[in-house]
Amino acid sequence: MRDIREGLLFGGLPYRAAGTGPAVVVFPGIEGDNADSSGRSRRRNLRVFRRLSRHFTVYVVNPKPGLAPGSTLSDLAGHYAEAIRREFDEPVHLIGVSTGGSIAQAFAVDHPHLLNRLVLLCSACRLSPYGRQVQRRLADLIRAGRPRAAWAATGPALAATTIGGALFTMLMWLAGGRMNPADPADLLITIAAEDIFDAAPDLPRVLAPTLVVGGARDRFYSPELFAVTAELPPSARLCLYPGKGHVGTVAHRRAIMEIDRFLT
Repeated sequence: MRDIREGLLFGGLPYRAAGTGPAVVVFPGIEGDNADSSGRSRRRNLRVFRRLSRHFTVYVVNPKPGLAPGSTLSDLAGHYAEAIRREFDEPVHLIGVSTGGSIAQAFAVDHPHLLNRLVLLCSACRLSPYGRQVQRRLADLIRAGRPRAAWAATGPALAATTIGGALFTMLMWLAGGRMNPADPADLLITIAAEDIFDAAPDLPRVLAPTLVVGGARDRFYSPELFAVTAELPPSARLCLYPGKGHVGTVAHRRAIMEIDRFLT
């Protein structure tokens, strides 16, 4: 990747960027800490989309730190919209990953003039019942001061198979202490906001060309919800990968190639 840089967009939104060309803005999934002072999550997300940096300037942008209690995903989309309006001279391509995809849908509905093309990667119009259950368990254990158990509870939902889920449970247990923020307020607010989020009634208003990319074994959402999400916008299509779970789709080389083709 060329010309890697990082900083803050208007409103204090942390970003890391690489490449040259038209802007592609990535809204990442839940990472624990919006501020992410180490930049670890932004580096990881930028590596996922490094292929795009050959044609575009890829910006991985965290949500605004210090969310107001009771903030909705539309509020988070508004923070992003204000930053993009002030920092970029033209509409951007937008990739929303997982929970970031939920925010991206709110962005597309509320701020269409700032959007060129939309990619929803491992994200659908709402969480599946199981996905909602997992995120509620994550929030409950974080409130209880049990960060390792909290992040380990997400393990089974991240993988496509039972064995993979056991492996992710172990990995998330080991990483849980590092992932958990000193102040979990932003994380808990975001989980509560996605818990009640359902973009389906508003998606027919999304006129930007849209690509929905998902795995047929994604448990946070589901193949049925991916299909519904791709049916609602007038200019949307679905790319569904058999045998892939939540993390497996994000890391899937063919999925990134499909996104690259769609944006170019």
